[in-house]
This record gives sequence, C-alpha cells and structure tokens, in this order.
Amino acid sequence: MNSTIAPAEDPRSDEDHDHDHDHDHEGHDHEGHDHEGHDHGPVTPRELVRLTVTIGQDEFDRDIDAAFRKIGREARLPGFRNGKVPRKVLEARIGLLAAREEALRDAVPQYLAKAVREHDVDLIATPEVTITAGAEEGEVTFEALCEIRPVITVPGYGGLRVEIPSPVASESDIDEAVDAERRRQGTLVAVERTAQHGDHVTLTLAATRDGEPVPGLNTEDWLYEVGKGWVAEGFDDRLVGTAAGAELTFSANPTGTDQPADFQVSITQIQEMQLPEATDEWVSENLGEFDTVEAWRASIAERIGNTRLGQARNQLVERVTDALAGLVDAPLPTSMVEGDLQARIQNMVRQFQAQGISIDQWLQITGQTPDMFIAALRVQSEKAVKVDLAMRAVVVAEGITADADDIEAEYARIALQVGQKAKDVRLAYEKNDAVHDLADQIRKNKALDWLLEHVEIVDEAGTPIERELLLGRKGDA
Repeated sequence: MNSTIAPAEDPRSDEDHDHDHDHDHEGHDHEGHDHEGHDHGPVTPRELVRLTVTIGQDEFDRDIDAAFRKIGREARLPGFRNGKVPRKVLEARIGLLAAREEALRDAVPQYLAKAVREHDVDLIATPEVTITAGAEEGEVTFEALCEIRPVITVPGYGGLRVEIPSPVASESDIDEAVDAERRRQGTLVAVERTAQHGDHVTLTLAATRDGEPVPGLNTEDWLYEVGKGWVAEGFDDRLVGTAAGAELTFSANPTGTDQPADFQVSITQIQEMQLPEATDEWVSENLGEFDTVEAWRASIAERIGNTRLGQARNQLVERVTDALAGLVDAPLPTSMVEGDLQARIQNMVRQFQAQGISIDQWLQITGQTPDMFIAALRVQSEKAVKVDLAMRAVVVAEGITADADDIEAEYARIALQVGQKAKDVRLAYEKNDAVHDLADQIRKNKALDWLLEHVEIVDEAGTPIERELLLGRKGDA
C-alpha cells in the first residue's frame, strides 16, 4: 500500500454560498419562522486534506481471498458442509466481481485507517471515500476527503481572570448563622400590639373556590410566621397591622396557582420571637461543645468556609474553561459541534431510559419543546468545541507533551477506576487504535493544569483568592 496526502478545497463551499444567497433573496417569509437552534451566519468552509491510497494487485488479491473465505463461511450449498464451500465453486457460482466488491467494502476502511495513522491525520468526521481505480480489476486506488481539526491560536490565555465565590466566611455570614441558632432557641411571647413581619400569629384559615374548600388552605389554630409567603399573593401584607380578634375577608391567588380563591381569616393571637443574647454563659449552657462566643463563631466560620471552599473548587474549572472559550473567535467546525451534540442527546436519552422515562415525558415535565432542548444542548456543545480547540492551542504554545510514562500512568488510573488490570486497559486502547486520542487528552489535562496555575482568581469584590487553598495544596481553612 502506498499513500499520499495533500491539502484539498471544500467542494461544498460554493454550493452552500449559492444556497445561502438564494435563501436570503428569494422573498423568504421570516414571519413566525423559528430561528432557535439555527445558524444563519456565514458558511464556514471545512479544513480538508485528500488522502490518495493505492493497493497493489498482489496485495489486494489477499483481500479477495479473505472475501471468498468470508462468503464461504456464510454460503449454504447442497453437497457441501456449512461454511466449507471451496473458492473455485463460489467463484463459479457468484463470479470474481462479487468477491472483489466484498473485499473493497471490508479492506478499504482498513487501508484508510492505516493511511490516517501514517500521515497523522486528525479526523473530526467520517471521510468521503471514492474508488478511482480498480473497482473491477487491477490495482486499487481510492481517494478519501478528510475533514481535519483546525489549528487555532488563543492570544491572551496567559492573562485570564476568573471570578468565583469567596471560600472564606464573612462576618455577615457568621452573624446570620448565629441569629439562626438564636431563633431556633428563642421564645414566643404574646404581645398587645398589631402584627409585624417576623411575628407569629395564631389564626383560623378558610379558603374556597366556587364554594368548594381549597385543599390545604383550611385549618384552625395555625401558628404562622408573618413574612414566609406560604399562603397566597399579598396574604402576609394583609396580616401586617392587624390585631388579635381581627377578621379578614379577601380574594387572592393561592401560592403556585393562577386562579383566585376567597379567603376568610380570623386572628386569635400575636406573638413575637424573643431571642436570647449570645453570651459566653448562654453558649456554654446551650451549645455544650463551646465555652465562649468566640470559639462558637470560629467553628461557624470553619464550617461555612469548608462548604464554600468545596463550591469554589467545583466552579473553578468551569469558570476557567468559560474564560478560555471566550477567547475563541474562530469559526467552529460544524462536524465537531454536531458530533458532540448527538453524543449529548444519546447520553441523555440513555439516562432517561435507565430511569424508566422517555425523552417526550421529560420534555413535558420540564415544559420544553424539542427545539428548546436541543438549543440548550447546542450551547454546551459549542463551548465544548471551543474548549477543545483552545486547550490544544495552549498545548502547542506551551510545548506540553505526553510521554510513555504519562500514558502508562493513565492506563493505571483507568484500570483502578474500572477494576481491571493496566495491561488489559492498554490492550483495549491499542486494539481500538485509541492511544493517540488518550495522549491528546493527557496533553489537554496538562494544559488545564497550566491554566489553573496561571489564571488570576478573585472573589465577587475583586479580592484575590489564595491559589494554594483552592488547588488543595494547603490545609483547608
């Protein structure tokens, strides 16, 4: 087998341009047209190379022999055992051309894969193959039009700045937690005044719609905190300013509905929450593990900080990749976007099936149309493609590599994850010709590590956040 590679023009570009021109100027009616999920921007030519592969007659004869053996295993002829029909008999029955066609179907993909490896072609779509010689006799030549991943640059990647929530508890955060505990241990005391927000009122509630009781809105001696907003639109505002013994009658939409109901409310008692003062003595008596307010507040700060730190770490990679994707202004290959989109759709469908629901049921539950669902996933796919191209650009710019030790370490990591031996994982990658893809992923992971080491990280106020803490190289605060 001999193969050559050369750049190729996109034959679809002119056709697509003509189609777009006609689409824009043939009096197309845009009224009511759904643009969601459609790209009406300029047509992006594909980056293509053309592989030309020639297989000599002697070499292809071996593929024809293999084709006859395959046909023979499937043939059922009287007088011969199943799968044991000799080639001469088959050739007399079906002819040489049928076996040649079978050989082309089976062998061309293998020769193409070999040529792709030899020329290190970074395919992003299924090649368009054309047999140019040898379909009936002689040596075989075919051409493969291959769409390749574009190589881009991302100026500015070294100066990224991302904002994430502060992993440190503020004084107001601590005060809020302290007040929540004080409220939990507070005392309700009856008051001789009108109701205010935050008061607890005892009331009898009756709600009807067309003379029928509204489920869940008919109760007696209910202790309700004014301001919760649990009952109906404007309900709490109507309670403010009322006194014990007051009777209210009004119509309002119960919370979560858009149909009004008729309400009758009787106020029996008004109580206010009296909070204990946070002193060392109170802390010692009621929060046994602490002796002082200072120690209690320090514990709260640590608890909130640990929670915030986990949240900040979870958001860091997403914010960095968002910022990196924002630097990509190159057109995105349609093949990459559509391929990622289809994978996401299939993955979600499988998840739904595992849960025993269909995609149609899920769309109905969430109130989405198929176009809305796909448009949301397309946004994710476009970001994924931008991040892929940009990470590869960082790999090139920073000279990032993946050596044999890196690949072996990744085999070991995967083996531990899936419960297999590292050598079996290696064999699987080699058998599926996926070692190159694994090395690419390792390089991209290293590029992400590089970005995490160099990105400027600040909180909502613009205050720098300690990188060592976020990356787990320092004892958690």
